[in-house]
Amino acid sequence: TDVLPVEKAVSAIKEAINKTYGKKGEKVVQMNCEAVDKTIAVIEEVSVPQKATSTFRRPEVVPDNAPEFVKKVTAKIIEGKGDELPVSAFPVDGEFPTATSQFEKRNVATQIPEWDPQVCIQCGQCSLVCPHAAIRMKLLDEKSLRSAPKTFKTVIAKGPGLTGKLLSIQVAPEDCTGCGACVNICPAFKKDQNNKPTAKKALNMVSQAQVRQSESENFSFFLSLPDLKIEELPFAVNTVKGSQLLRPLFEFSGACAGCGETPYVKLLSQLFGDRALIANATGCSSIYGGNLPATPYCIDQNGRGPVWSNSLFEDNAEFGFGMRLGVDQLTDKAKILLKELSLTQGFKEQAGFFEEIAGAAQKTHQDIEMQRQRIVKLKQILAAGKASKLSQELTGITDYLVKKSVWILGGDGWAYDIGYGGLDHVLASGKNINVLVLDTGVYSNTGGQMSKATPMAAIAKFAAAGKAMPKKDLAMLAITYSNIYVARVALGANPMQVIRAMIEAENYEGPSIVIAYTHCIAHGINMTKGMEEQKKAVLSGDWPLLRFNPDLTKEGKNPLQLDSKAPSIPLEDYIYNENRFKALQSIDSERAKRLLDLAQKDVNRRYKLYEYLAKMECGEDSK
Repeated sequence: TDVLPVEKAVSAIKEAINKTYGKKGEKVVQMNCEAVDKTIAVIEEVSVPQKATSTFRRPEVVPDNAPEFVKKVTAKIIEGKGDELPVSAFPVDGEFPTATSQFEKRNVATQIPEWDPQVCIQCGQCSLVCPHAAIRMKLLDEKSLRSAPKTFKTVIAKGPGLTGKLLSIQVAPEDCTGCGACVNICPAFKKDQNNKPTAKKALNMVSQAQVRQSESENFSFFLSLPDLKIEELPFAVNTVKGSQLLRPLFEFSGACAGCGETPYVKLLSQLFGDRALIANATGCSSIYGGNLPATPYCIDQNGRGPVWSNSLFEDNAEFGFGMRLGVDQLTDKAKILLKELSLTQGFKEQAGFFEEIAGAAQKTHQDIEMQRQRIVKLKQILAAGKASKLSQELTGITDYLVKKSVWILGGDGWAYDIGYGGLDHVLASGKNINVLVLDTGVYSNTGGQMSKATPMAAIAKFAAAGKAMPKKDLAMLAITYSNIYVARVALGANPMQVIRAMIEAENYEGPSIVIAYTHCIAHGINMTKGMEEQKKAVLSGDWPLLRFNPDLTKEGKNPLQLDSKAPSIPLEDYIYNENRFKALQSIDSERAKRLLDLAQKDVNRRYKLYEYLAKMECGEDSK
């Protein structure tokens, strides 16, 4: 443009790059400067015609099979034309339909994974770590393939009791973000003629454009196949394979590609989603969890799915506590009505059945399914019996006789900082409440500010010279109560432990908290390899895996179990993979070294403390 001499303009641009991205590391600065040089080398003038000559027609915003509300309202908002909608287009009670993210079809990935069934070992890890539920697995019968597309892939299912069964792993091409987490976690390598592993795996990235049409047809067919219920699983639900054969009730969210938080939320939806009530603190998890226009929480073939609501940042624990108290009140009221109704004329013969419902054990998924069947029968009895005020009142709340799973969900900014007072209050209540903390160690959603969960030596906003204080130990604080179930987990280090901890937490008749290591784009890492970073955090001892189950004291056992071994790599082998730590080396190498030494000592001290507590002899009568 000749507004400035080229040399002067480029110099100013590179100076701005250094100022803006210097804290993210020298490599990031070099990449940006290189982009400037390459742009100048290939820039050319483009002449703009007087009028548009393209014959390309933009596809519909949502597919034809979308519900009417999605076509008329959601699609308009997706287009950015929400202001054109009249007030009358919106529900009068403010409710929006769930399961609408499936209609967005963002098509953001240039490459997506392609499954090779002949190499696959059927472990299920790809489905487990997928942040967007865009790769899934199903068991099916050969007869269900009669109407399958020609390119639909299956393989003979492996495992006891699976004779005659086929397995399919299918990608949703238009919903996948192309992060590559599934490819990176895949342990199955193709072998050459000498039986040596090659670079090829059971999942390999291919051009999305080339397979979009065929894979879209395959995915539609895949969804038409019946989903397994928990009681139908051929594998235990507390295994990776068993859990991943369940349909996720959280799908295609707007989270970052490679997000470390959403695999935990998705797993929660698979294990408990058909009876879950979720109180979600404002933060990343509320933005990708319930931002308009599309909602990723959905329902199963029975019309059941998570109930979700977002609360303010500072009172989410109390908000979820209110959900728990509300459910308990309605359950107790239903039991009282059952008792009263059994004494009335016309229902005395059902007194034994009513008593069975009120006292039914609901510990396992099989127990819960049996209770649901009882409730179906109860509704039939109430409908066939003489109508009364009692029976009508009970009819409206019979579903509360099935155990509800109440979860409080949020990030470390809420749990460690702003909402900690409320969280502590709720955990100390003794009520059967479950908490899932998605710990990124930084305020991810609001620009990367330091939280009390930020590790020592990490750079963040308000800790520009590296955080000088160690990370708050939320797990230890909860353990000191002695009657709270506590788990610290990391999906990339031990997926089985994550599943086991979630199930144990939900089964525990009291307060429970699961603190999950969550890699984040704010860490300055290759998000494709986020699960590897989680593993290094555990190997270094910075994130020791543990479960504290108060029920074990009744068996005379120590309630604290360490699920990871002593540190096997130095802390620097883990933290210096991340720009939030590396940047301090380039800014102030002496301070970086001093903080690293302090952080290493803190890691060693904390692990020894947990190790000591885990080896103590404990029992119900221990003092």
